[in-house]
Amino acid sequence: MNALIDAAFARQRTVLTTLFAIILFGISAYLTIPKEADPDIPIPFVYVQVPHPGISPEDADRLIVKPMEAKLRSIEGLEEIRSVASEGHVGIILEFDVSFDPETALSDVREQVDLAKPDLPDDSEEPTVMEFNTSIFPIMIVVLSGSAPERYLLRHAQLLQDELEAIPSVLGARLVGQREELLEVIVDPAKLESYNISQTELINAVTLNNRLVAAGALDTGAGRFSVKVPGLFETAADVMQLPVKTDGESVVTLSDITEIRRTFKDADAYAQLDGEASIAIAVTKRIGHNILTTADQVRQTVDNYRTDLPPSMKIDYGADASKWVLGMLSSLESAVITAIALVMIVVLAALGLRSAMLVGISIPTSFLIGFTLLGVTGVTVNMMVMFGMILAVGILVDGAIVVVEFADRKMAEGAPRDQAYRLAAKRMFWPIVSSTATTLAAFVPMLFWPGVSGKFMSYLPITLIFVLVGSLLMALIFLPVLGSRFGGVAQADTETLKALAASEKGNIAELRGFTGFYARLLQRLIAIPGTVILAAIAALVLVVILYGRFGNGVEFFTDTETDNAVVHISARGN
Repeated sequence: MNALIDAAFARQRTVLTTLFAIILFGISAYLTIPKEADPDIPIPFVYVQVPHPGISPEDADRLIVKPMEAKLRSIEGLEEIRSVASEGHVGIILEFDVSFDPETALSDVREQVDLAKPDLPDDSEEPTVMEFNTSIFPIMIVVLSGSAPERYLLRHAQLLQDELEAIPSVLGARLVGQREELLEVIVDPAKLESYNISQTELINAVTLNNRLVAAGALDTGAGRFSVKVPGLFETAADVMQLPVKTDGESVVTLSDITEIRRTFKDADAYAQLDGEASIAIAVTKRIGHNILTTADQVRQTVDNYRTDLPPSMKIDYGADASKWVLGMLSSLESAVITAIALVMIVVLAALGLRSAMLVGISIPTSFLIGFTLLGVTGVTVNMMVMFGMILAVGILVDGAIVVVEFADRKMAEGAPRDQAYRLAAKRMFWPIVSSTATTLAAFVPMLFWPGVSGKFMSYLPITLIFVLVGSLLMALIFLPVLGSRFGGVAQADTETLKALAASEKGNIAELRGFTGFYARLLQRLIAIPGTVILAAIAALVLVVILYGRFGNGVEFFTDTETDNAVVHISARGN
């Protein structure tokens, strides 16, 4: 290792150029790395839902759940099946092994669902297979509300949905709280009887006409062209003018014997904002894209569309995850700036201005090295990464302080600046490496934590490893070279030399101030090791007893003031 340090001092310009390049790469990585609230981890769950309007839970379990489970159990890697049969709906959750391949699992589930379709009731709707991942959670909810008619509200929500889905980083924009539009046909029995039309004829006229007819192509000898037969209902007028019965040149249309009006399906839920009807748009982003950039693009799109809204409608935002991420980034930046200021104040009082600046530089540089490594490995900046960064602020500066202090000490003894920093790097190499290794040893086991929780928490040790590796390089390579070029030269005086000699030779009687008090106390305690060890054990036992007697217990998450509240009201009947 001494050869590595000597090589760094022999090529100081190369080392400083490398440091400058790392700083540039780190700044670029910090600005360009995608930022998101939660880490993108594979969640080993697949959800299958089968809607069947009107079916009872008992019949759903017997006619839908049982056939589906019989087919799905044959999927390789499946660990557990959980099914929920409710009125009009069946939901099946499939749990796979943590090491599963999402694409293979989805393909296998879809294949077995297709095989189970013939065994399902004819009235069951098409089964839907969905993968669980972090992209299904919305980053923002856009809410349209107002006193405008529901049809206008829905129309504007659909138009805004199309514009939001056109944003490249947006995965989807799902409408929440809307009702499906339909045509309601009310049959007049008296008119049916007067035209001598049975209900069967009426139903057949509607169902047989609303079909896609493949008419093929017509070859005239001179050319070939396709033939299209209009058969699907496209407008309300098509339904009204549908012929039900003909008698000579007279045609009875559907509007002659029924009342047709545009309406919506009966609501099974209502959404309101500030007492007014509303429709929400849940916006989800694509995996790997920056949540801050995506949120800004969504707001820009909404602001542009806002000018087209009538005065009776308004747009609001809710559950904006980008604000939380931005707050975490601000906390990280504030923590780094505060750490630099406090460390520089402490070092300035003990070692001087230039030494304080050298130690202060090591903090942001270590973070930039960490961001560079995060960018190279493809890790996004998420909640666990930012937590790891904040945690690392207080432990990455120790090595830099030790090296600078040792170099100042040697310069006070008369050593040249270059030699002092070279000797400091060599002398403190293994203590700093050992200190960093023991810190990492507490977090490395988290890399092998199994399950979804382990994958979620793995970003914490990865971040700490990258940042502490950066602090190690800074303390042992870059900082000594910087100090040999720009570090201050300590001026030795008689008192300083006497204190250094006393600390080296063990003549603690000559030490003054707090250092002398601490050294003399330590000397007395070393003389009675058994008593000190017994006192430490007794203190440990006493703390455990006192905590068991007066402690408030253990909880995973502390109680914090929430920003919102949910009120659930249960009632019998409707």
